[in-house]
Amino acid sequence: MSVRVVLVDDQALVRTGFRLILEGTHDIEVVGEAADGAGAVDVVARTSPDVVLMDIRMPGMDGIEATWRIRTATPTVHSPKVIILTTFDLDEYVYAGLRAGASGFLLKDTLAADLLSAVRTVATGEAVAAPTVTRRLIAHFVGAETNTTSVSPLVNPRRAECVNVLTAREREVLTLIAQGRSNPEIAAALHLSQGTVKAHVGRIFAKLGLRDRVQAVILGYECGLVSVAAEEPDTR
Repeated sequence: MSVRVVLVDDQALVRTGFRLILEGTHDIEVVGEAADGAGAVDVVARTSPDVVLMDIRMPGMDGIEATWRIRTATPTVHSPKVIILTTFDLDEYVYAGLRAGASGFLLKDTLAADLLSAVRTVATGEAVAAPTVTRRLIAHFVGAETNTTSVSPLVNPRRAECVNVLTAREREVLTLIAQGRSNPEIAAALHLSQGTVKAHVGRIFAKLGLRDRVQAVILGYECGLVSVAAEEPDTR
């Protein structure tokens, strides 16, 4: 079965370029296009795609608002997955897009092979942006302020209360996820089997209503479980 994709960008040339790349495969089908957020919401409602490639900066309704509307229009399990498209890897709007429900982000000049891989990955329910990439993005927004304050500006007191439903071990696991650790790394750090870690991750996602690890990273910062100031710089 083909992955159904909708392209959203106010530049027709960009949409054409992505369409040529995507339709050059046997397992991806472009089912619609839109030049702004309002058009995206309408096209998605009519075509029910699996994945939406969403530009951020567009006239009228921007990509963030459109992402939120698309992600909340249907139950999470059935909602189209959204990949944010940006010109810069630290676009000031990308973090807001992730909070609106996007499953990750891609640069507009990404390699064709990486674009195809991202679409296929997101279609399976996984996130495009690795937790370490998201951490670097969040670090950009916090900036130098974390060097002089004890609490990250990203901490949201209302969100912080939600982790109270977690056990002590689950909080430890969520903290390590937010630090960008993989399941094998978490298993090694906590002296657990990978199967046990996977079970903890599943329970954490269920209790907190998380869709993927990108959301878990963001929640970890908002809840104050981790802060950029406490992290080692990511120099990769």
